[in-house]
Amino acid sequence: MAIQNHIRSWARSLKPDNRGVTAVEFALVAPVLLTAIIGGLDLGYQAYARSVLQGALNDIARTGSLESPDLNCAGATTEAKIKCAVEKRSDTVARNATYDLDIESYYDSTGVGRSEKIITDYNHNGRYDPGDCFQDLNENGEFDSVAGRQGIGGADDVVLYDVTLTMPRLLPMASLLGWSSEYRIHATTAVRNQPYSRQRVPPTVCV
Repeated sequence: MAIQNHIRSWARSLKPDNRGVTAVEFALVAPVLLTAIIGGLDLGYQAYARSVLQGALNDIARTGSLESPDLNCAGATTEAKIKCAVEKRSDTVARNATYDLDIESYYDSTGVGRSEKIITDYNHNGRYDPGDCFQDLNENGEFDSVAGRQGIGGADDVVLYDVTLTMPRLLPMASLLGWSSEYRIHATTAVRNQPYSRQRVPPTVCV
């Protein structure tokens, strides 16, 4: 009888002990869960910062299209005031950020991102060759593959604004996911200046 009791006791000891299973399972799942949560918060913050930057650029570009824009910002030129205004608006959500703002003006919207317009293509090959006539938008006497001029331009010009915001990530988890330690947030918009005077017509050059 004692032997049977001993066997039953030994058999009961072989039953699984479920105590602490929840803690073990949580320890296995927690790193993945926390990484997903933190990653989601980080991406959400990045999307929010991008929305603020794009909204600021859109509003300030429209104000900058006026002849004498009031941007409530210090600067020697309109371009400097626009950059200052974009930074002030975006700094409400950004931290330790740097801004790279490029402003180019074009005679019309067809020139954005393209070469200067060929007026006379003597050999009809669809590209510029020495001797062809072209619209010299930046008035440097040479045919340029990019038609834009640096700066905000003048009345009726189309202005392309391109800004890149760079700042440290909000949460220290970039290395866990193989991400960069910085955000690089990009925004762009194009606005035609108001017709506050007669638009400057670029000269036609044949060289």
